[in-house]
Amino acid sequence: MELYLKVRLACAEGLSQRSAAKRFNVSRDTVRKMLSYSSPPGYRRQTTPARPKLGGFIATIDGWLDGDRGVPRKQHHTAKRVFDRLRQEHGFTGGYTIIKDYIREREQRSREMFVPLAHPAGDAQADFGEALVEIGGVTQKAHFFVLDLPHSDGCYVRAYPAAVAEAWVDGHVHAFAFFGAVPRSIVYDNDRCLVAKILPDGTRKRASLFSGFLSHYLIRDRYARPGKGNEKGNVEGLVGYCRRNFMVPIPKFETWEAFNLWLEEQCRKRQSDKLRGESETIGERLVRDLAAMQPLPASPFEACDQTSGRVSSQSLVRYKTNDYSVPVAWGHQEVWVRGYVDEVVIGCRSEVIARHPRCWQREEVIFQALHYLPLIEQKINALDQAAPLQGWQLPEAFETLRRLMEARMHKHGKREYVQVLRLLESFDIADLQAAVEHAVDLGAISFDAVKHLVLCRVERIPPRLDLDIYPFLPRAKVEKTIARAYLTLLSDGQKAA
Repeated sequence: MELYLKVRLACAEGLSQRSAAKRFNVSRDTVRKMLSYSSPPGYRRQTTPARPKLGGFIATIDGWLDGDRGVPRKQHHTAKRVFDRLRQEHGFTGGYTIIKDYIREREQRSREMFVPLAHPAGDAQADFGEALVEIGGVTQKAHFFVLDLPHSDGCYVRAYPAAVAEAWVDGHVHAFAFFGAVPRSIVYDNDRCLVAKILPDGTRKRASLFSGFLSHYLIRDRYARPGKGNEKGNVEGLVGYCRRNFMVPIPKFETWEAFNLWLEEQCRKRQSDKLRGESETIGERLVRDLAAMQPLPASPFEACDQTSGRVSSQSLVRYKTNDYSVPVAWGHQEVWVRGYVDEVVIGCRSEVIARHPRCWQREEVIFQALHYLPLIEQKINALDQAAPLQGWQLPEAFETLRRLMEARMHKHGKREYVQVLRLLESFDIADLQAAVEHAVDLGAISFDAVKHLVLCRVERIPPRLDLDIYPFLPRAKVEKTIARAYLTLLSDGQKAA
């Protein structure tokens, strides 16, 4: 550039091109170019380079690359694979470089262009992401729901064990409660939890749960083209932001609820950030978003999957490959099932008969021991082998009570022990444990005694046990007082003196 400047200045002062070429030791053509352009124009190719060895194979290469559109991306032709196939199948004698250059230029010509989008206040985008977390000491994959408000960049994040339809809806319900308003429209991808089918005309047939959710909140749903995440690029970028900033290092929490409360706090803190190119913070722009959004309805939508089933002969109801127990009194009945993200509720007609924590494994059996105690009381020989009681952790006092009952009443003692366990249907475990420990201390080894003691504990009255009713209470023999018996004490006292 310095030489360029010197030549132009010398010629401007009257030096001829011939003299300038001689003085600066450059050709006259170079001097002429320097005078024609105020700055070096750089090299400019006038014609497309000729590739005589490649020309006859371009149609074949284009056919292979066009066919890649219908196969997974990881199985597309690379330049090396095209080169190998041309040599083996078509006798190509050219080099690898011209193949690589042609494919690169072809990709540049076919690369998609995008239109910048404007995001009015009150609209949203939603998506799910994945990251590793540690919940209760177990490292597992978390599926985190993200709702983004592109106008303000306000966000809400909530994590779940699985990205099922219930999690999609539950995430929206919590997000709306977090913002205190409902977006006018939301952009989604074509997840199967939301879209049951894409019809030939491009319209979507929505999943039933999702359709009910949209109707409840009066949201206008919009969808990106399949495989075109750029059409909801704000939330796609936010998913990556949350993974890098909220989940590095791997989060460690005791429960999902504790993790989600922490995520909500991170979303609130982010509202004080000022993003690149913006003069206002996220929170300041969020005010305009909230003003354009719809008010919350009177009650939130119930985010649950609903189905029906029948109670089996083992008092189990199957839901999503897993079996959940119900009380044996409802055996062989038709029931309804509601699957929430954190629990499974089972009912018959208008009555709820069982609640269980949601199991996200497959082909598991989830028992609740209390459901089977009435049947075990009738079939007492099944007590030791009953699967619902395996792994049931009871305080040590219960095992002590069982040993004493069986030692004193044999088989009838087992039945009375089950009757004691059935008191958990009505009383808290802490109250029953205290009553059992009290009964063991008194030696009142019977169901009636334990029931009396736990009732007295709950009602806060002193216990009054009748020895005639409870024959296993220890008895003490109390003699009548005889006055002359004290003379012995007196005589002994005089001798001692």
